[in-house]
Amino acid sequence: MNPAQNSLLELKLAAIRELEYDDFFSMFGRGRISKVRGLYAGTLRPAMSPGAREYWDRHIDFFSGERRRSFYFRGSSGWFAWLVNRYIDRVARARDSIEAILHAGSIEEQQSIYESQLRPIFWTKFVRWLLGRDATLSLVGVPRPQREQVEKSYVGGIAKFVEDSIETVFTRLSLQDNYFWRVCLTGEYSPTCCPVYLRADNFQRLRGGLVDRVSTHTASVTQFLTQQSPLISRFVLLDHMEWLSTSRQPALAQEWQAIVDHATPDARILWRSGGLLTDFVDRVRVLHDGREREVAELLRYQRGLADDLHARDRVHSYGSFHIAHMAT
Repeated sequence: MNPAQNSLLELKLAAIRELEYDDFFSMFGRGRISKVRGLYAGTLRPAMSPGAREYWDRHIDFFSGERRRSFYFRGSSGWFAWLVNRYIDRVARARDSIEAILHAGSIEEQQSIYESQLRPIFWTKFVRWLLGRDATLSLVGVPRPQREQVEKSYVGGIAKFVEDSIETVFTRLSLQDNYFWRVCLTGEYSPTCCPVYLRADNFQRLRGGLVDRVSTHTASVTQFLTQQSPLISRFVLLDHMEWLSTSRQPALAQEWQAIVDHATPDARILWRSGGLLTDFVDRVRVLHDGREREVAELLRYQRGLADDLHARDRVHSYGSFHIAHMAT
C-alpha cells in the first residue's frame, strides 16, 4: 500500500544489477556510502521506474551518512530508533553495555549483562509511561486497532507486553545472529549478522538471475488478487489484518473473499498478530461453494509448528504467529 516501500525495493533491485558487492553492502549493510548522489544519478536512477526516481530524487541523501546517521535511522521508525540510541548514548550512557551484549558469547552472558547493566536503565517509570502512549507506538507502526488486540489479551497491557518481549530477546534468544535488533541498536548490519540477501554468495545468486523474478505492486491485497489471473499458492500477510479488525471489517471480509477465490487448493497462509488470538480472522464470513461460511471452516491450522517458530522469532514483538492451509 505504501509506494515508498516499493521505491526502496526498486532501489535494491537496481543496486543488485548495477553495483559491485562492496558498494551494495555499504548502502544496505552499513546504511551509508560516499558520493551517493553521483552513484545514484549515473548508475541507479536509470534502472528504476519514474515513481521510484521521483522518490529517490528527494531522499537519496538518506544514504549519505550525514551527521553520522545511517539510512536505518531515517523515516518514522528509523527516527524512533535514532532517538532510542540518543537515549542510550547521552542519557543512560550505556553504549558499552549494548556493545557487550551484542557481542556476548552465550545466552548466559547476555542474561548477566542485561540483569546487571541494562534492565535498571531500560525500565524507568518514564520509559514505561512513554511506551504506553499511542503517539510512541505509531512511530514504530503500531496502530490503535493493533494495540487494542494486545490490550484485551495480554495481562499488564501494551507496556508490559513490550517489556516482556524485549527481555525475551535479550535474555533467552541469541543476539549473535539477530540482525533485526542489531540494526535498531547500531544503525547498521555486520557481514556476519545481516539479512541473507546481503551475504556475498547470495548477492551473486540474485545478480545471476533470481533478481529478475521479483515484481512490485503498489496495491492492497484485495486489489492485487482481483487483478491477477493465476492462482496463488503462498500468502505472507504479516500483521496488516489487525489494521482492518475494528472499523474496517468489511475490507477484511473482501480481502478474505479474494484470498479464497484466488488460492490453490493446497495454499499456505502465514500471518502474525500483536494479540494472542486472531479470532477476528476466524469469524470473517465468505462465500464458498455457493454458501456462506466462516473462514475458520476453510482453514487447517498448524498450531504446533507455528508456536514453536514463534518462540524462536528474533524480532519477538508480536503476540502470536499463525500457519494455515486451505482445507477446501
